Amino acid sequence: VQLQASGGGLVQAGDSLRLSCAASERTGSRVAMGWFRQGPGKEREFVAVVRSGTTYYAESVKGRFTISKEAFKDTVYLQMNSLKPEDTAVYYCAAREAGASTYSYWGQGTQVTVSS
Repeated sequence: VQLQASGGGLVQAGDSLRLSCAASERTGSRVAMGWFRQGPGKEREFVAVVRSGTTYYAESVKGRFTISKEAFKDTVYLQMNSLKPEDTAVYYCAAREAGASTYSYWGQGTQVTVSS
């Protein structure tokens, strides 16, 4: 499975962005699709995941970000509202197969920069 992330950009604090991640083949609802990010000088961290309609979020983005997956499509979205400068990072989408403990497939990343 190849993942293609897009939608990043330069915005001001308080603005919104929507990231998209398209898979090259059918993934199905049992596959977990997640978003991670890596800020300047930081380690990669978990942002959000969706699997079978259930979503989980990092505490730092809860209430501001929404992950969703279109039914019958292999695209997952990350709606980011009320962006903060600390959200600046390269955002990666990833896929984890049912029963797996790690994410096997990763997109190339899309840069999000939030200015104060």
